[in-house]
Amino acid sequence: MLSVAVVGSGPSGVYTAQALLQQSLVPDVRVHVLDRLPTPYGLVRYGVAPDHEKIKSLQNSLRAVLEDERVTFVGNVGVGGADGAGGVSPARLAELYHAVVYCVGASADRRMAVPGEGLPGSYSATRFVSWYSAHPDVGADPFALDARSAVVIGVGNVAVDVARILARGADELRTTDVPRAALSALEASRVRDVHIVGRRGPSQARFTTRELRELGALPGARVVVDPAELALDPAYAAPDGLPGSPPLPAVVRRNLAVLRGWSAGGTADTVPEGAPGAAPGGSEAARRIRLRFFLRPVELLERAGRVAGVRFARTAPDGAGGVQDTGAYEDVEAQLVLRAVGYRGVELPGLPFDPVRGTVPHVAGRVLRDGVPSPGEYVAGWIKRGPTGVIGSNRSCAKETVASLLEDAAALTRRTAADDPLAVLREWGLRPVEWAGWLSIERAEAELGRSLGRGPVKIPDWPGLLAAARDADR
Repeated sequence: MLSVAVVGSGPSGVYTAQALLQQSLVPDVRVHVLDRLPTPYGLVRYGVAPDHEKIKSLQNSLRAVLEDERVTFVGNVGVGGADGAGGVSPARLAELYHAVVYCVGASADRRMAVPGEGLPGSYSATRFVSWYSAHPDVGADPFALDARSAVVIGVGNVAVDVARILARGADELRTTDVPRAALSALEASRVRDVHIVGRRGPSQARFTTRELRELGALPGARVVVDPAELALDPAYAAPDGLPGSPPLPAVVRRNLAVLRGWSAGGTADTVPEGAPGAAPGGSEAARRIRLRFFLRPVELLERAGRVAGVRFARTAPDGAGGVQDTGAYEDVEAQLVLRAVGYRGVELPGLPFDPVRGTVPHVAGRVLRDGVPSPGEYVAGWIKRGPTGVIGSNRSCAKETVASLLEDAAALTRRTAADDPLAVLREWGLRPVEWAGWLSIERAEAELGRSLGRGPVKIPDWPGLLAAARDADR
């Protein structure tokens, strides 16, 4: 029998487990999927916006893998650093299994490294997403949404997600699993202007067309695009492609078409009665979403000890696919600034780490220690390849890693593995939450939702989650 620990229960971890179950080279496989949290699904639970029900439904396919009799979910077990205090080191974990596959993602956000970034009112979009997704590390820590104007720096799907949540009415989120504190704060929000700002042009934005179009479908919100900024992008001016250049990718062509349609409305802040984004009675939109391009943040401005705005340098295409500063500046008022400029992998103590790439060094998923494959240690997902691709990209990434693991299986099964790793973890003082504990958390969240007249509502804090999980033992 091949005994494998998969560290991380998000898509990359579950796809790794699935690839192990579906192969036939080693028919007898036992997989333990470990997670630091007492809940499974990783970013599908804590990174997908609450109003994206179709993407969140991916939990159903992940669930089918975790409920396979050959798989055991082991939550509330941190991996990395010293043993004890709820965690176990990679070296000690390797004593329990023939192989360990690390699928720990890229949990940190990239910083802008500009003056004022640490001012109150300036946050990472990652933290904002974790807050409205009820991640227990953030808990009910409130975002005081008394800002009139918010700036979201970045033009990827995360930036569009947080802008959409800021611009969406609380009544529309009441049918989702957004936690109580977040829903109350969004209900009381005073945000009326949301700026999504990128340093390059629209043809280089990273959002998908579906995410982009959703902004234009928000009731009570108006999307404003400046035609002059769009026209700075050579690809926008030549939608059929630049002479001598490869054709534009289909997603870019679709995005430019959406932006072209919005820009036809100019910069007016009013919407005809009955049109999407119209306020009751017509005329002024309740909220405005302003898509801005060719602006590079250089400083966060301060007033009374808090963020009061962002100073941007105006950029322009440099003719080589990048941008250059023009010498002009623009200040945008904002009492809330969210940076969405990318994720970054975090070093897991006990594993090698490349601080430049933010990944674990590897060859085809085999962890490298001092340039040599380390027997029984593997990586998959963002910690392997960096924060690129969509959720489905993790499937092929996991298959490559599992193929390497299976090539090594004959040597791996000659290693000693524990007969009952969970019993050993308990002997070491850990308190694993198994699948029954997770099901108990699900029941508690359903009951919380019923008490509020809603569907299931997430429990946002560690004590609440662990108390709900322990109910399974009673």
